[in-house]
Amino acid sequence: MKNSEIIGLSKEELVAKIAEEKENLVKLKFAHTISAIENPTRITKVRKDIARLTTELTKLKAQSATETK
Repeated sequence: MKNSEIIGLSKEELVAKIAEEKENLVKLKFAHTISAIENPTRITKVRKDIARLTTELTKLKAQSATETK
């Protein structure tokens, strides 16, 4: 997921996407533990996507907190 796609998401969409990606990460880790997955770098990519989503969510929360003051 690109940063340009992430920036356009609302808070609710970000929260939903984070939950979806975390679930995906758990499934990938489980599949990799049982037998080697075809592309293990996908785990790293999903972790980085979660970090990007979380960062953008934090930015939006900080921005809305600043606007309310």
